[in-house]
Amino acid sequence: MRILAGENLPGPIVFRLRELGHDTTWVLTDYPSLKDPQILELAESQERIVLTLDNGFRQLALQRRTPINQCGVIVLRTDPCLLVNLMPLVDSVLRADRTWNGYVSIVTEYGIEMLRPTKLRP
Repeated sequence: MRILAGENLPGPIVFRLRELGHDTTWVLTDYPSLKDPQILELAESQERIVLTLDNGFRQLALQRRTPINQCGVIVLRTDPCLLVNLMPLVDSVLRADRTWNGYVSIVTEYGIEMLRPTKLRP
């Protein structure tokens, strides 16, 4: 999987993704000056899945004038947002037999919700 890890994703998750062989870049170290809209555009151009804790990416992708197609957005949601709670969510993403590109997905301990953005009217 080609992943663009959000800057708020804990390092141990990023390192684990890399150890498992996923092509993973991390906003925190690779693109620290980019704003969220630029990160989404980068993910689209590089055909990467944005993996983040930031629910703002959900709205950004859903409200984009042109729907995402080449990338996907996965938002991990848990409370409290601790590494011990996040790792099982990441594992469920990696185990899921899903096509993430073109979708905005919310992953919780209760399951995966996938939304397909539609084109906004001018």
